[in-house]
Amino acid sequence: RGEVRFEDVHFAYDGGAPVLHGISLTLAPGTTTAVVGATGSGKSTLASLVPRLNDPGRGRVLLDGVDVAQLAPEDLSRIVGEVSQETYLIHASVRENLLLAKPDATDAELLHALAAAQIADTVGALPDGLDTLVGARGHRFSGGEQQRLAIARTILRNPPVLVLDEATSALDNSTEAQVQQALERLSAGRTTLTIAHRLSTVQNADQVVVL
Repeated sequence: RGEVRFEDVHFAYDGGAPVLHGISLTLAPGTTTAVVGATGSGKSTLASLVPRLNDPGRGRVLLDGVDVAQLAPEDLSRIVGEVSQETYLIHASVRENLLLAKPDATDAELLHALAAAQIADTVGALPDGLDTLVGARGHRFSGGEQQRLAIARTILRNPPVLVLDEATSALDNSTEAQVQQALERLSAGRTTLTIAHRLSTVQNADQVVVL
């Protein structure tokens, strides 16, 4: 179903001062929760607990009533998709980067995912199309293009739960609008926890959490 629940969650980095203090919060299936707050308030930390990039010092994070710490990593990665400004592309073709998410995907599925992520035209215009080498750390593509390729990969994985850090401050206005459109398509019908940096995200959310 995709229900996410934080139960009395506390977190501190390496014995430092607590970042999260007793957070209890429920994300209903298929809804969007926007997390807002000042820099250093713990927004990214809270989001990192769902895909287990970090584990709480106290308390639990539950997916449909199951503690994420009890899920096998491969199961958790199928359930929770994450898109952030920091994208990870391997030194291989566009096709191979996308197939990481769904090894048996057809070309039609790959092209559909690229279209939904607003980057099909860019890939189609390349001399080798899907077989174009991405290059080390994705250098062939701009930051916005890399982000949209990562969104396409997440669309292929089709996870019921999404964690979005939509930090697009490094992108120009036109690219930012395209990435935002792709993120909105990706979020539709999924349980989404998004770190909000723009008013439109907050306005469209089902609930807003202030840290």
